[in-house]
Amino acid sequence: MFEYSRRAFIGFTIGAILFKIKPLMAIEKLILSDSEWQSRLSDEEYHILRKEGTERPGSSVLNDEKRKGVYQCAGCDLPLFSSDMKFDSGTGWPSFFDYLPNALEFKTDFKLVIPRKEYHCARCNGHHGHVFKDGPEPTGLRYCNNGIALNFIAI
Repeated sequence: MFEYSRRAFIGFTIGAILFKIKPLMAIEKLILSDSEWQSRLSDEEYHILRKEGTERPGSSVLNDEKRKGVYQCAGCDLPLFSSDMKFDSGTGWPSFFDYLPNALEFKTDFKLVIPRKEYHCARCNGHHGHVFKDGPEPTGLRYCNNGIALNFIAI
């Protein structure tokens, strides 16, 4: 009995450690040439994802999406957000208060007078949007995403 309990404890401990380590593992990068991206994406997707464009507010059908599911990068299908993370920010863009582990990478955007925190897909480096400090609990953050940069998969 003692041996079984010790083995079970060790097994659970190793499993817990691996579960904690797995989210820290790097996402395999998808690197394509500019012409490959142009042939893979629509003109609008290319403008947003590869040229860091911004869609018009209120133009995304994802603003009204209420079903359970996952929001994936339109460039490479990496899951970025869960529907449980989405909220109505009233800004005209799909907004989330958090993101899935290791799904995003960040940089500072100096295109406007005030620097902003910009985020990209961790796999394909596609531009998705900006992070603002006006979101709901539990993070207080708003990941303001271009809808054209996302594909929604209902579950």
